[in-house]
This record gives sequence, C-alpha cells and structure tokens, in this order.
Amino acid sequence: MTHNIMKQGPKIALFQPDIPQNTAAIIRLCSCFGVKLEIIEPCGFHLDDERLKKVAMDYLNQSKIITYKSYQDFLIKKKNSRVILMTTKSKKKYYNFKFQPKDTLLFGRESAGAPKIVHDNSQERLLIPIKKNTRSLNIATAAAITLSEALKQNLVF
Repeated sequence: MTHNIMKQGPKIALFQPDIPQNTAAIIRLCSCFGVKLEIIEPCGFHLDDERLKKVAMDYLNQSKIITYKSYQDFLIKKKNSRVILMTTKSKKKYYNFKFQPKDTLLFGRESAGAPKIVHDNSQERLLIPIKKNTRSLNIATAAAITLSEALKQNLVF
C-alpha cells in the first residue's frame, strides 16, 4: 500500500555540508519521501564525489535536488516561506512546534553548525532534545526525526 505525499510538502536544506556520506543518506531520505533537498554551497566535497554516490546509490537519480551557489541566493528564493533552523542552540523543542507544508527544514554544517547570519535569518530555531553530556545527533538522523514530525503533521493519507 502506498500513500500520497503532498505535492507541496516540507523541504530539507543543508547549509554548506561537509561530509558526503551524510548528504547521501539525506538524499536517500528525501527520495523515499518525495521531499526536495536544497544544498547551499560551498560544500566540503564535490557533488559528484564517489563517497556520495556510493551511499546515495540509485536514489541520486530519483531525487529532487536544488543547489544554491550561496546562502544569499537561498535567502532570495525563501523570501516567501519559513526557514526552520534545527540547532542545538535553541530551547524550543521540535515536537511542540506547528510545522507548515511549505516549511524548509535547515541543517547546519556537520563540523561547525550554522553561523550567526543563518540563525538571524531563520524564522524559527528548533531543538531535538538529547541526553545531557552528549553533543548532537548525526545530521542524517536529525533530518529524519524532524522530517518525520513535519510530514506527520502535514500529510494527507
């Protein structure tokens, strides 16, 4: 049995990702749920990197991927929609938030998170709470958790 995923659902955006295997796992995630992936360059790898292709497998060809040459280009495109930054620097929990169908779920760099300009230009900043004395989840895991909640709130089955 298959479910119909909304035509205009949430999107995932990656701010200057630097680990190709994580990006590849997120490509697979997006492909499986019919979600667009937006990548804000520069990346810490080339998008034709063999490590990315190995993990993404044939999902790379099935994915809807949009790339932006800069964060400014991304902001121009997003002027009429909400950008929701997932960050460890928030107190607002993702599961208490009301996601909207056109939201873009933004994730920072694996190595450095999101800089101040990204925090300042995001309409909301949300946290996935984890145990004390742990730093953060893997970005692909965080993307799956957040996307799951956004889809749950907005899917029509």
